[in-house]
Amino acid sequence: MRSLGAVLGAVLVGGVSHLLIGPMLIPVIILVEILVEARQDVNEAELWIVVLLPFLSLGMLLLLGPLVALPVAAVERWRLRLVHPPVRSGHRTPRGGVRRWLRTRYSEAATWREFAYLLLLCLVIAPLSALVLIGFAGYGLVLLGAPLLVAAGEQLVFNQFRVSGVGAAFALVPVGAALLVVSPYAAAVTAHLNAVLGRILLGGEPSEALRSELVEVKRSRARLVDSFEAERRRIERDLHDDTQQRLVTLAMKLGLARMDSPAGSPVERSLADAQEQVKEIISSMREIIQGIHPPLLTDEGLVAALPELAERCAFPVDLTVDLTERSPAHVEGVVYFAAAEALGNVAKHSEAHRTAVTVERAGEDVVLEVTDDGRGGADPERGTGLTGLADRVAVLGGRTLLSSPVGGPTRIRVEVPCTGAPRSASS
Repeated sequence: MRSLGAVLGAVLVGGVSHLLIGPMLIPVIILVEILVEARQDVNEAELWIVVLLPFLSLGMLLLLGPLVALPVAAVERWRLRLVHPPVRSGHRTPRGGVRRWLRTRYSEAATWREFAYLLLLCLVIAPLSALVLIGFAGYGLVLLGAPLLVAAGEQLVFNQFRVSGVGAAFALVPVGAALLVVSPYAAAVTAHLNAVLGRILLGGEPSEALRSELVEVKRSRARLVDSFEAERRRIERDLHDDTQQRLVTLAMKLGLARMDSPAGSPVERSLADAQEQVKEIISSMREIIQGIHPPLLTDEGLVAALPELAERCAFPVDLTVDLTERSPAHVEGVVYFAAAEALGNVAKHSEAHRTAVTVERAGEDVVLEVTDDGRGGADPERGTGLTGLADRVAVLGGRTLLSSPVGGPTRIRVEVPCTGAPRSASS
């Protein structure tokens, strides 16, 4: 009975939908009348009307059809609960007035899926449901009651077959009973197909919600990376402009005090030791500043910054940089960070004798490859370095590939799209 109710509901909703979208097809109806009346010759004025009327009808359907589809889809989601689990709406909840609501609805994929369902409901689902009701339940009832109808003086005509006697009418009773028995199954099949189509076109809440959540997660990660990058640059600037300069001034003062002290005296030796320690601190701080964000990367890009990074390594590095133009600053920063992290892992864990670093442009991506001849067995699960590298790359829509069998070699490939600019918090 539920299936029969669902099929009957499809016929009723389809009929109401026909009434709602019927006015939008008036231009097409006028076009048909013009063509029927003209039959042979169409003058120039009528020709323009013939050309414009289909586009007018199509424009009305595209402009007003989605607004009709919204309430019809809501009713259909409720109706489909008769035969299937509930289908949730895929619409977002807009904030603001009517203009914001309209802009949100017309830009949602869920709205246009519902509009497609409305057209299918009017052209396929409702006619098919009516055919099932009339062909099985309707004809079944008529044939089952054929003897009573004939006895009451009614004449039954099926195509060219005329039933005039009560005896002939009783022969139709088994056929009517069979159609009534089959009608629930035919209705169940029709309702199930309708429900499957409805779940595809009227649902979508999980995918829409997941897509919205994924976009928000990406934006959140981008905001965190932007904040982290800004903090790194602030620390680098403070160390370079303040702390390092103060240490240089201290080293100069110790040098002057050392010159004023007697040569070879304990004071002179203590000042000399202090001066050397300050110089070592300055050297270490310069390395820290270089690791945070080297000024050379900002000024001249990867072509100049990567050779300096390779020279600071304690092992030989075969560096190849094939970049004809500079990439966006956020891309250069991620590629430099990835190269520094990969070379740092080689120095700490790989026991490699030689490392090859290649940076090139491949289509819209900047591709970094770091290969070493070490012992291999690198596993992101055992440390945060490779995981952090992959997270930094993923924020820009890139990817990190790792191949490190036990015994080596280890190969890290980083692909960063130049179009993957990080979104700010306002985007």
